[in-house]
Amino acid sequence: MVVLIGIPSVLSPELLYALAKMGHGDELVLADANFPASSICACGPKEIRADGLGIPQLLEAILKLLPLDTYVSSPAAVMDLVDSDKQRALAVPVWDTYTLLLGQAGSQAPLEKVERFAFYERAKKAYAVVATGETALYGNLILKKGVIPAEQLH
Repeated sequence: MVVLIGIPSVLSPELLYALAKMGHGDELVLADANFPASSICACGPKEIRADGLGIPQLLEAILKLLPLDTYVSSPAAVMDLVDSDKQRALAVPVWDTYTLLLGQAGSQAPLEKVERFAFYERAKKAYAVVATGETALYGNLILKKGVIPAEQLH
């Protein structure tokens, strides 16, 4: 737990360090409990553990510190439903939560939906993968870091 003024306590020192080191365009994967985080991270991204934490809780905290990329059509992406789940019209309520939290952080862009295996390939190129305890199906989320406007730099 981080004990600093203004830093949400759910953000571990490792996650804070990763957020600080990321540059414009770097991506952060918030992985649900079913995501193969360790396997993906064997290909390069840093693995950060956030066991027991849900993605909405982490997302809300991360968005207090991480600027989202405004130079892309969508700074946030989710793993799209596989065909069988599309056919049975599987609902993914956590996506509505993500959209709400992203909107509160100033992003009005829709969530980008990425095919499952393309999502895995994209995750292999991410800066870091945060392995969470999120149990919602299709809870995985990729965030693209933006820039801090010059007028906000001190």
